[in-house]
Amino acid sequence: MGDVQKLTIEGKNYVLLSEEDYEDLIDGMKAQAVLARVQAGEETWPSELVYELWETDSRIRTFRKYRGMTMTELATAAGISQPHLSDIENGKKTGSVDVLKRIAVALKVDLDDLVV
Repeated sequence: MGDVQKLTIEGKNYVLLSEEDYEDLIDGMKAQAVLARVQAGEETWPSELVYELWETDSRIRTFRKYRGMTMTELATAAGISQPHLSDIENGKKTGSVDVLKRIAVALKVDLDDLVV
């Protein structure tokens, strides 16, 4: 961190620092917030999964495989038939919001993680 100047203007104390030092300070605060969420148990995903999610034609399939679930296990957990899940994974059906919510719960992800 570079030079820091302390100023008093109209009886109020201020600190003057370079823009670069300010950005470093903000980045550090953001990093601490992320670390606190991880330490509190928030799940993180490996970069390979994130890259695959960008490229996949089925986020449900990608998350299912990441969780180590078979199609039958996910269908059972979501309360739908395996053929219905297969149709959703393969893009033949979109699935209702209710069904997608149940799939998201079974996969332990947010609904927003499943739909682009």
